Amino acid sequence: MTVRLIDMVFPGDANHHGTLFGGVGLAHLDKVAFLAASRHARRAVVTAGCERIDFAAPARIGEMVEAVGRVVRIGRSSLGVEVELHAESLLSGERRLCTRGAFNMVALRPAGDDHPLAPLDQAGEADDGWLRTAEMVFPGTTNHYGTLFGGDALKLMGKAAFVTATRHAREVMVMAATNRIDFKAPIDGGDMVELVSRVKMVGRSSLSVEVQLWAERLLTGERRRSTTAEFLMVAVDDAGKPKTIKAGRSLDGCLDAIDGGLG
Repeated sequence: MTVRLIDMVFPGDANHHGTLFGGVGLAHLDKVAFLAASRHARRAVVTAGCERIDFAAPARIGEMVEAVGRVVRIGRSSLGVEVELHAESLLSGERRLCTRGAFNMVALRPAGDDHPLAPLDQAGEADDGWLRTAEMVFPGTTNHYGTLFGGDALKLMGKAAFVTATRHAREVMVMAATNRIDFKAPIDGGDMVELVSRVKMVGRSSLSVEVQLWAERLLTGERRRSTTAEFLMVAVDDAGKPKTIKAGRSLDGCLDAIDGGLG
């Protein structure tokens, strides 16, 4: 099972060369290794160590980074997770491998539990047109009830909408509006969240992006849809004015009426 984590390289994560700080990149890789191992083992998992980590190319400020983790080895209580970090220029689509390595994770066993870990799943991934990216809910993003703060949920969903829209149009995109946001269920600290997004409609200069936020309990695999939202993203030129979208895949439907209002 492959787990993906997508983030943007902002100045706060960069070094004095204007590229992603190596420690931040390693943190992304450790997180996807943890999520991939936890989803497979359905037990509490800790990082035991990592094998050689190769830094092949830098990720620059303004680029997207995609960390990918997949379980490739199963032992009695250990899992080997192969990890990669790719950088992508959102406007050109150019991608390059930045970092590659392997993490050794250990699944903690309750006393008396001798059940083996599940075997590797050899099934490939199906491309259903949705962009999927995962995150963890840590205490710093929870409210006084111990659940994910609504503002942090919106932050994650807005980032997913931005990445999805920019990847589709290959233009500078800005958020113009949120059409509807429905909070259906809380997300507890320690849950994994999966953001699932896709472009629904395309107009002359705007895109409508649907984003779903799913919560998953890593120990049981129970999943529930927490939040659904729709974002209106607009392509702009250097002066901040709406511009025609030329690149990207075509979709059924349009937003011409909305585009006319924005122009």
